[in-house]
Formats: sequence, structure tokens, C-alpha cells
Amino acid sequence: MRQLAEDLWVVDRPLRFVGVSIGTRMTVIRLRDGSLFLHSPVALDDTLRQALLELGTPRYAVAPNRFHHMYIGEYRTAFPDVRLYAAPGLPDKRTDLRFDAVLSDEAPPEWAGQLDQEHFKGLPAMGEVVFCHRASRTLLTCDLAFNLGPEAPWGTRLAFRLVGSYGKFGPTLLEKILIRDREAARGSLARILGWDFDRVIVTHGSVLETGGHGGMRRGYRWLIGD
Repeated sequence: MRQLAEDLWVVDRPLRFVGVSIGTRMTVIRLRDGSLFLHSPVALDDTLRQALLELGTPRYAVAPNRFHHMYIGEYRTAFPDVRLYAAPGLPDKRTDLRFDAVLSDEAPPEWAGQLDQEHFKGLPAMGEVVFCHRASRTLLTCDLAFNLGPEAPWGTRLAFRLVGSYGKFGPTLLEKILIRDREAARGSLARILGWDFDRVIVTHGSVLETGGHGGMRRGYRWLIGD
């Protein structure tokens, strides 16, 4: 577990997707009441379980899109009082899990005023909900932006060159192809860019510690037209 700011930590884990090593990352936010908000949960072991308990009470485990859900069930087993939150469309995919709520554009009372959120519309294959931690000015995203550079394995570097995002922060060509409603996506992006953030935590690649607001705008220039 690595601390990035007050009440903000990340946990990195190896992950391969279609044979490509892309890694994955969970973000841990301690809310004002001492409860923990877990974004994109990673595989849970005894060491991580104890580390989380030392920080606070794991209360909210969030699967932010239709792909980042693999380990979320482990958190209910380890922490029986944890509430599971699903991205839109995910409960139909994970019928084996009982989710407590489906995420939307409106933050629930449990973290309202501390975290902003936006369901990125127009990209139904992903169904991602993006968050912004106000206190640390940090954007949390999964597959709407990547940040893979020379530290990545050669196979990963090659794969991301092919999808147009190696060595730069932003989306891949796949996001551009998969967007079905550009007007809706443009509206979601405008609301995200209306937030006050500087750092961006991606789940694949390096955390962008500064310049994240401009990075998101540049990465999606093809969508917003500036």
C-alpha cells in the first residue's frame, strides 16, 4: 500500500489481459467518518486485509465499470458489513453477487460532498463511473485513460503502440471506436472537466501526479473538439 496524499492510498497488483501485462490498481480513500471507500478492488490477502483495518473500516467496495469487478466478492467475505456498489449494467453480468446499489451521476449520502461522480455515457460496453476526491484533487478512472510508458514490459509497449496510447496519458483507439453516442459522451466529459482535479489515478499504468486536468482534455481533444 502506497500513500499519495492525506487519506488517499493505492494498492498495485500484477494483471494480464488477453496475454498482455497491464497491471491493476485499487484506490483507498478514508472518508471523514473513518470508513474506507475502495475503488476497483484488487485480490485480497491477509496482509492487505490487515493493512486496510489499520487505516479504518472498509465500508464501501466499488466496481466502477463492467470490467473491474473480479475480486469485489472477496471483500464481502472478509468484511461482512461492506456495501457493494456496481457500475450500471454490471449486476446483469455478475448475477452471482448481491450488490447493495447501482452507481449513478449522484453521489449517495455516504460520500456526498467528499467524492463527485459521473456515469460516462455513450460508452455502454464499459459503463464506467468516474470519481473525483475533492480533498486531494484526484480523479479516479479505470479504462477511460491509461498511462503506460517505458517502464512497461516490451509486449505491453508494443500492444499500446498498436492502440495509439503508448508513452502518453489518455484513452486508446478502442475508446474512440466503442463510443456509440458522442453527444452523450461529450456531455459527461464536460462535467468531469468541470471538477477541480490535478492528479489522475489510472488502474493501468503510472499515476499521473500532476497536470491531469490538461491531460484529460488533451487526450479527449478528438471528442470535445478543442
